[in-house]
Amino acid sequence: MKPLIPKQHGAWAMLLIPFLVGIFAGQPSMIHIPLFGGWLLLYLGTYPLLMFLKGKRREFYLKWTFIYMFPALICLVITLIINYKLIYFGIVMLPFFVVNVYFAKKNQERALLNDMSAITSFSIGGVASYYGGTGSIDFVAIGILLLSMFFFIGSTFYVKTMIREKKNNAYRWISWGYHLGIIVILFLSGYPWFIIAYIPSVVRAFYFYGKNVSVLKVGIWEIINAVYFFLVVVVLI
Repeated sequence: MKPLIPKQHGAWAMLLIPFLVGIFAGQPSMIHIPLFGGWLLLYLGTYPLLMFLKGKRREFYLKWTFIYMFPALICLVITLIINYKLIYFGIVMLPFFVVNVYFAKKNQERALLNDMSAITSFSIGGVASYYGGTGSIDFVAIGILLLSMFFFIGSTFYVKTMIREKKNNAYRWISWGYHLGIIVILFLSGYPWFIIAYIPSVVRAFYFYGKNVSVLKVGIWEIINAVYFFLVVVVLI
């Protein structure tokens, strides 16, 4: 039986990078094994669940929802036995998942608000990963949240200007303004060294705009950029 795997490559980066940053920026612990298992399986199970709620091939998607969600539940129960306070992160993420369900039922998964909700959830996952190892919420945890959100929101704007909104001048200016705004915010906030993590993002937002770049190449460059962002943030944070 061929496994049902979500094909959104950008979502995989959002799933993994904040979580891994949380591990390396904090303290790697045995709790990260069931926590990551639950995190990964929960993501895998969310896709068929949303498809089921949309009414598409309900029996097929319901089957895959159970295939992923049951072991996810086991992993998460083990995690909560080790540290029950991690349940609060799930509670915080719940409203954002409701937003994703709403847009899925409306067949508007590409809506900007839907993207923002997903990015916020994935970034909170990075904070949960950090908390799982350290047991604390501090400036580093807040940094993981904000740095991840800054990066992936910028990626969302950029990809839209290159694919679905490439003829929309409003998105062009939003993307350019946003990427420059990140640099200004980091400089004025007293953390200018983190600008290094966003330099490729700013360059590609300006340089590639308007050029005939295939969807495949856009995706490959985003994967390379995401790996670069991860490595720089892990070193600097």
